[in-house]
Amino acid sequence: MLLIISDHGDDSVHAVLSKLRERGVPTLWWDEADYPEASTLTTSYRDGRWRQTLTYRGEEHDLSRVTAVWHRRPGRPSAPAVRDPSQREFAEHVAGHALAGAYDLMTRARWMPARPAHLQAIDNKLLHLYRAVQLGFTVVDTVVTNDPAELVPAWTRAGGRLITKALSFRTFTLDGEYGHLYTTPVPRRRLSGRHRLRYAASMLQPNVPKAYELRVTVVGERVFAARIDSQASRLTTVDWRHYGDPKVGYSAYDLPAEVAERCVRLVAELGLSFGALDLIVTPDGRYVFLELNVDGQWAFIETLTGLPIADAIAGWLTTPTGYEEPTDVH
Repeated sequence: MLLIISDHGDDSVHAVLSKLRERGVPTLWWDEADYPEASTLTTSYRDGRWRQTLTYRGEEHDLSRVTAVWHRRPGRPSAPAVRDPSQREFAEHVAGHALAGAYDLMTRARWMPARPAHLQAIDNKLLHLYRAVQLGFTVVDTVVTNDPAELVPAWTRAGGRLITKALSFRTFTLDGEYGHLYTTPVPRRRLSGRHRLRYAASMLQPNVPKAYELRVTVVGERVFAARIDSQASRLTTVDWRHYGDPKVGYSAYDLPAEVAERCVRLVAELGLSFGALDLIVTPDGRYVFLELNVDGQWAFIETLTGLPIADAIAGWLTTPTGYEEPTDVH
C-alpha cells in the first residue's frame, strides 16, 4: 500500500493519483490535519511485535503494509472540538509527537522526498548553497545577516543591483491581508531604513543578469528541466513566481549532462528523493544556482510543458528500487 500525506485540495496529488490508478496500486490519501479530530493512530508493542494502525473514515489501515510514503504538503494536526485554546494547543502538540514517532517506526517504507524529521533538519537555503558550491555549481556572492551595517557594503559591491530574499516561506498579515515575501530589489532609498534588518535576518545577493530561468525537477535519478522566459515581461524579471503573465513562456529544456548530474547529486546528497531547483542562465551562457525547494510545486510545469513528472513520481513510489526505466528523458 502507498500512503500519500497531503492537503486534500492538493492538485499535484490528483495528477499522480491518476497514474497510480493506471498501475492498480492500493493507495491511501490522508492529511495530518485529519488527526486527531477525524482519525485515530495506535502504535503498540505487544507479544514481541510493534503494530501501527491508522483508522480513517471507518477503515483500519495497517501501516506495516506501507511500502512507500509521499509526504507532500499536509496540514497541521488539528483538534477544533477542544474549545479551550491552551488545551487545544496541547492536544495538537501531542499529536505532532505521536506522528513523528509513528513515522520513525515505519522503517520498511521509502519516503518522498524524505522523512519529515529529516526534511526539517535540511530545509535550509544556506545549507543548500553550501552543498551546491561543493558540487561545483556557480553560486553568486551571498550574505545572510541581521546586521544593518552589512546592507550598504553589500549594495555597493552589487553596484546598486542588490536583491533580498526571505530565508523561508511564511505568511504574515499586513493591513489585515495575508502575504509573503518574494525576491525584491533594494533601491538606494531603502538603505535609510536598514535598521529594520535587525529584526529579520535576510539573504542579500547581487541581481544576476538573466537570459532566462530554469525550474529543474528531480525525481530519484530523473531530471525534468523547464525553461521560463521570465525576461519577456517587466513584471517577472526579478521573481517569476510573483505574477502570472501570458507573455512568459514555458517549454521543455535540454539541460547539459554535467548540470543535470549536479542537480541529481545535490538532491541525493541532501538525503532527498525529490527536489525542485531554480537556476538562472545568464546572457553569456552560465548556469547559476539559486535555490532548492524540497517540496516545490511542479504540476504547473507539467501542464505547461508536457514533461511527465507525475508519471515519474508514480513510478518512484511503485518501484521497489525507487527507479523506473524512463520513457522520456529531458
